[in-house]
Amino acid sequence: MSKKPTKATLTTATIEEQTAAFLKSGGAVEYVVKGKSGQYGSTGSKHINLGK
Repeated sequence: MSKKPTKATLTTATIEEQTAAFLKSGGAVEYVVKGKSGQYGSTGSKHINLGK
């Protein structure tokens, strides 16, 4: 019989360790105000022409 693959579980300690390693390597955390996306739109808005 084959074994079921087990899912890796994230614990608070794991997240804290990863965050500490990220900050130690020079990473930075940026505050994003409520209601604003943290993603950048590099392509601009997309327009659709329905009347061809």
